[in-house]
Parts: sequence; structure tokens; C-alpha cells
Amino acid sequence: MFCQDLNCKKNLCAERNGLLAVADAGSTVTIILIVVFVAALALLTLVAACGLPPGRSFYATPADNASIQRRLTGVGLSPRSAQPYDIIDFFKTAKDAGNTLVWAGDWKEFEYARGFPTLLVEQCHLNGLTAVIEVTAFSQTGGKLLRIMDEKTQQKYVAGAADFASKYQPRYLGLGVDSDALYTRSPADFNKFVKLFDLTYDAVKAVSPGTKIFTTFQLEKMKGLNGGLYGGANDPSKDLWFLLDKFPRADLIAFNTYPGMIYKSPSEIPADYFSSVKAHTPKPVAISGTGWQSAEGTSGREGSEAQQVEYAQVFFARCWDLNSEFLAWSYLYDPTALAEPFNSMGLLRGDGTPRPAWYAWSGFK
Repeated sequence: MFCQDLNCKKNLCAERNGLLAVADAGSTVTIILIVVFVAALALLTLVAACGLPPGRSFYATPADNASIQRRLTGVGLSPRSAQPYDIIDFFKTAKDAGNTLVWAGDWKEFEYARGFPTLLVEQCHLNGLTAVIEVTAFSQTGGKLLRIMDEKTQQKYVAGAADFASKYQPRYLGLGVDSDALYTRSPADFNKFVKLFDLTYDAVKAVSPGTKIFTTFQLEKMKGLNGGLYGGANDPSKDLWFLLDKFPRADLIAFNTYPGMIYKSPSEIPADYFSSVKAHTPKPVAISGTGWQSAEGTSGREGSEAQQVEYAQVFFARCWDLNSEFLAWSYLYDPTALAEPFNSMGLLRGDGTPRPAWYAWSGFK
């Protein structure tokens, strides 16, 4: 999933994909690339709109939502570059990878008339993809608030989400990305976020009752797994499952999960690794981001294309009875700006040729 603070103040993308993830998210280069990417998306939308029959619009309708099949699989927004031709290629290829596209980014994007959520929903509608929009008010990596969570900020967040939902009637809207990170850093800030979630839930449901609203958690952290590449120790007694109870009104619960951070091989993943979630919530579950490295890293952790395709197969087998809303592989192309092991998780190689995992993933749709 594409996760980037478009005000160029924070780098939100150490664990999940980001087209523009760089060491210094405030750099001029980053700002230029963001502008190019937004402009390219806007141009594609304008060109496509000119070809719409009279009376057609980008906006979702109840009929559109009702016609979408229950089993949704897809990828995160991860084009090869911000150039228009690569964005065109991405949406074309994403349709072959599945029927769903996930984007995650700054909640403040709702304040912009042509922000990423708007552009992504329009492009997904034009390309026959179900959009999953996730917004966050805090960093995934450290759980730090992107801006002070005072009453004024909360009002802007709520109003922005409600305005967007009223206009586009999204099928899915995620509020908070890896919310456990916020709790770990500051339980007090987490409680403020829970209040924000509830306020936004009410405002969105009032204008778009069919929208399914959720928050996301990092599955390994929820299980108390902090070993492996995380550098800590695995201790299930320090699980965070109790955080699920803070969101009783959520329509579903979503997780980001990268078992390769813990296990050296897909064969080591326990049979109930994903299905065990059902013991902690009766709600439908979604996986909004997952993947496995296709190359061996400098950390010594093994990785290969053979392991990557094995993980795709294991993932679907383990998730078969999960009652899943949607399942998304985080990266279509390698996010080369990210650190290991995420920088080799793409289903496609840099030259656009498919890795074996592509066939396993796209064949499941």
C-alpha cells in the first residue's frame, strides 16, 4: 500500500510500501515527485472522463457496490515510478493481479480537492477496481502523531472523511494504519484516536451508510512477536489483542502482516497463523498488506523467488476459512526505496516480467 505524508513532513513508509519513501521525506526531490505523481493521476482522470458517455460519473452507486463479488484480492498502490506511463501500466496490470487496490496515507489528504483518495477512487472506478482507502493520523513506524490531536484537528479530520464519503460512497474506509504502534508509543494518544474513530464513524455512516469502516493493526505485533528481523523477542504473553475491544463499532478488522520478519521460511508459519485471529474477534477480517522477500538480504535472512511463491500459496491456504473481506499483496513492483526485506517483495521484477508468485497471487482472483 502506498503510504506517504504528502505534506512532506514525515516518512511513514519504513514497513509498508511507499512510492516516494526516502530517508529525507522533506527533500526537494520528494516534493517534486509527489507533485508529478498527483499531476499524472489527475491527467489520467481528466482524459478518461472525456471518454465517458453522457450522464456517467466517477461516483460509486449502490448498484456498483452491490455488484462486487465478495471475495476480493488485489495489491497496494505501487507503480514502478511516478511517470505517467508507469502509472498507466500499473493500473492496467493491477486489473490482472486482482480486483482490489489499497492505498494508505495521511488523513489530511481529505482536505485537498484533488487529494490522493479522490484521484485513486476515480481511477479505480474507471479501471473496474474496488478501492480500499486507508488514512492515518500517526506514523506507522513509531506511532507518533502527525499533528497535535486537538479539537480543531479532530473536527477537520471528521469533516474531511465525511465530505469524501458523501461524494464517493466508498465501499471501504480504513481509519488508522497499524494502530497498535500508536498505543505502544502513547496510550493517551491512542485513547484520543479511539474517540476520533467513533466520531468519524458516525459522520461517515450518516452520509454513506454502506461504507464499511475499520482500523488496521500489525499482526505480528498483536501476537507479541517481536523477534526475528524486529530485533526483539517473541513473547505471546505481551500480545495486544485487547486493543480490538476498543473498536466495537468497526465493521471489520484489518491487519498488515509480514511473517518473513519472524520466520525464515514459509514452511515455518503455523497452520493457524491467520485463522487464530477468529479467536479474538467475531468480525470479518481483511489483510490489507502482506508479502515475502524474493531476494536474500544483507541481514542474512534467506529470501528467494521460490520462497515468495511458496508464501503466496501458504497464505491463501491458511486464509481459506478466515471470513476475509479482502486480501492484498502490498507491492506490485519492488519498492526499491525501502529497506530490506520490503525492497524485493514485488510480484513483478524491475523489468516488468512476472515472478512465480505473480501467477500464484493473480490466479486466486
